[in-house]
Amino acid sequence: MKLNMKRVALGLIMAACLFSLSACSKADTPAEEIDARIQSQMEQLPGSFLELYTGLEDSQIPEFKKNMQSQDEYAALAEGVDSWENIKNELGAMVSIGGTAKVEAIDHGYSATIKAEFEKRNLEFSITTDSKLTKITSVAFVPEYTLGERMEKAVFNTLMGMGTVFIVLIFISLLIGCFKYIGKLEDKFNGKANEPAPAPLPVVSASAAEIEEELELVDDLELVAVITAAIAASEGSSPSGLVVRSIRRAPAGKWKKA
Repeated sequence: MKLNMKRVALGLIMAACLFSLSACSKADTPAEEIDARIQSQMEQLPGSFLELYTGLEDSQIPEFKKNMQSQDEYAALAEGVDSWENIKNELGAMVSIGGTAKVEAIDHGYSATIKAEFEKRNLEFSITTDSKLTKITSVAFVPEYTLGERMEKAVFNTLMGMGTVFIVLIFISLLIGCFKYIGKLEDKFNGKANEPAPAPLPVVSASAAEIEEELELVDDLELVAVITAAIAASEGSSPSGLVVRSIRRAPAGKWKKA
């Protein structure tokens, strides 16, 4: 543990020395061209900081992050610890660091990228600084995945997206299907469901006895002839022009009133 702490301290001291030497050596050349001194200093940064990350033990991470966050010029290193924690299990132990770092001029500063070989896969580690090389602005860990791994992740992300959409659609359809029960539940809570249904109106219809009696009177030919003759006599017309379709018995009360 003491050895790892010494390595951390050595890395920070090296970075501080590089920054102090470059504080007054900002390049006056165009952005496409990098000063030789800046080029040399930037080439040394990625390798030293990558060794710093790989040498961190789990017990040292909280203290390291606290120390880096307290210094504005190294605050980006504290953020890089979280990225390193997320991918270090995918990489395994570091085998070796590649050759010379690739240095580029970017907006408001410089970037340096180096390749490293690990047990499980290779890694590209890049670090960016401001134009005066006095502050580290960001660090990035980019593992190299095989084509099969990239395709697997793409299929997984596609299935996750489609599955989420279908689940939402099913939920919406179920929600719409429950709308028909909302009115019933509302009526039940308001007490309307317990009210009796209104009784149907009685249907006025002739009784079977009246119909049977009417048929019997129509079948009595003598009675029909007598009634027809009486009506014809009272009207002063011929009985042949009258047709008796039905005969009903009048209530006895009406005759009494007459």
